Amino acid sequence: MRLVIQRVLEASVAVDGVTVGQIDRGFLVLVGVTQADTPVDAEWLARKTVGLRVFEDDAGKMNLPLASINGACLVISQFTLYGDCMKGNRPSFVQAASPDLAAPLIHTYVEQLQKAGLRVEQGVFGADMKVRLLNDGPVTLQLESPAKD
Repeated sequence: MRLVIQRVLEASVAVDGVTVGQIDRGFLVLVGVTQADTPVDAEWLARKTVGLRVFEDDAGKMNLPLASINGACLVISQFTLYGDCMKGNRPSFVQAASPDLAAPLIHTYVEQLQKAGLRVEQGVFGADMKVRLLNDGPVTLQLESPAKD
């Protein structure tokens, strides 16, 4: 699994002109799933997300996790994170998981964030979504589950 995490002051996602998820300060998390991913990957990435210390403390250092600032997560599925552009100009998405594998793994990721006490909003899996964000910093990180042997 691959995440792109953006520290935001606010973020929202709309489907067909209707806002389906919205947060103030926190993380906008774009989630891509590949065919080899398992629930163990989703759980590992959720723990990493919860533990990320990228919010400023009183000394102005990135030292606080999301829960310390009462932040939330907006989680958006994005199969294009596994787009391969090495050959030609049109991305290949053969590494991206099929919806029947990806949707449950994203659900597991969200569920683990919620079990850790975070408020989580979501987009709609497979929908044409319009995402708005106000990046804070900007701070943008990429996380990937450990390679499988």
